Amino acid sequence: MKITDYYRDAANLNLNGSMAALIPIVLIVAGNLFFLQNQEIIVFTIPFFLYSFLCFQLYLLRKRQSISINRKMVSREYVKNGHTLFSSRHFLVLFLNCQSPKLLFFLPDGQLAGSITKYKANGPFKLNRYRMFHLQNEQDETIGYFKVQGKKQIRIQVFDKAQTYLGCMVKTKDKWRESKEEFLDESGKYIGAVHGSRVFMDEKIINQSNRQVSRLRRGWMPVEWSHLFPEPNTPVLSFEGKLSDQERMLRMSFLINEYFIER
Repeated sequence: MKITDYYRDAANLNLNGSMAALIPIVLIVAGNLFFLQNQEIIVFTIPFFLYSFLCFQLYLLRKRQSISINRKMVSREYVKNGHTLFSSRHFLVLFLNCQSPKLLFFLPDGQLAGSITKYKANGPFKLNRYRMFHLQNEQDETIGYFKVQGKKQIRIQVFDKAQTYLGCMVKTKDKWRESKEEFLDESGKYIGAVHGSRVFMDEKIINQSNRQVSRLRRGWMPVEWSHLFPEPNTPVLSFEGKLSDQERMLRMSFLINEYFIER
């Protein structure tokens, strides 16, 4: 999968939304013609028409973006750099809000590095699929699992592909409704926390020494990436190079809360 495929899929979702909004319009008009015969009823079609029009405009925008990006990728000589979800330092994070929501991680060259999706209970974890997520690489191979527990106190447990427990992220709220997100290793020892902004997306991951090891922020995408990522507010996820694969996977658990729980 490439970034052009993301914009194509997003375009199709908007087109489906536009067409779905036409259904109540047809039902209202047909019902009025054959049964009610009241012209004032037509007013109720206006919100559906506006929504359909908006979705169609978004479809045209995403379609143009997909075609433009595809042309740029074809014109550029692509050299596989070998970067993966565990070796690259920077990723562009895009959320595809479809029937089965996906969080996609793209490399700056437009290639897919991995994804997080809801986990269907047909594998090693026989659990509620709506509280289970799995991390996949660019070849759609599962390389990790996230298990979400609790409501008032949310605990996101992390497992590698061999189902070995790596640790968890715990989110709690105090009496002032302030959130606190902390990382614990497999023995329950504190190893870091999430420091975020209330106003805009800028989530900093620190370790036990109060040193930043990862960051997710919006609005700081380098200009040289804009030829493949036309939206300047595309979130960028960055990691320090010293993190091991297991440590990186454990820190990525905060994305489950950021995209699948809070949203």
